[in-house]
Amino acid sequence: MKKTILDACCGGKMFFFDKNHPDVLFQDVRVVKTTMVGNGRNSRKFEVSPNVVADFRNMPYKDNSFTMVVFDPPHLTSLGKKSYMAKKYGMLDKETWRKDLTEGFNECFRVLKPNGILIFKWNEHDIKVSEVLKCAPIPPLFGHPSGKTQKTHWICFMKNQQGIIEDELRQEAKKKTGVPRMTNPPKPPPKRTIKGPKQ
Repeated sequence: MKKTILDACCGGKMFFFDKNHPDVLFQDVRVVKTTMVGNGRNSRKFEVSPNVVADFRNMPYKDNSFTMVVFDPPHLTSLGKKSYMAKKYGMLDKETWRKDLTEGFNECFRVLKPNGILIFKWNEHDIKVSEVLKCAPIPPLFGHPSGKTQKTHWICFMKNQQGIIEDELRQEAKKKTGVPRMTNPPKPPPKRTIKGPKQ
């Protein structure tokens, strides 16, 4: 059966109720063998066992392949590479995170079908969500902060007409140059001022 949902950076599949859901293709750039993390009663098994080992910046799927993409990339830039948090969540490069996330968003929208849904998760431990959203080619539909400190954000995008147009432009550029076109975040619409009646 063809998978209809892609988790582009699945990690330990921590927020999935069914970690072997038949409709989900689990992808990650790394494989971590089963290991125990934590101490005492809080210790538990952790592993990264994706169906496909691939980088979210360059995914091996055809355009318009999935009805939903889950994008939960690493959000930490300030930890040691061998730390527990880095092992559990992965890390972003301090120097290249903007480029990496821009390429990741572009790939996620490329493999989404028209009107497909992208669910994006981000934690503001090191980088504000407002800065990260500048890396997306289209604005989100809605989102919601969660957690005790309200630093984890769940955000929903839809590949609407603008996303479809970007796909077409990317394909045209690829035919001409052999290099995919990287999209830029759209400019926000001009502010409109509504004037009330004169007093």
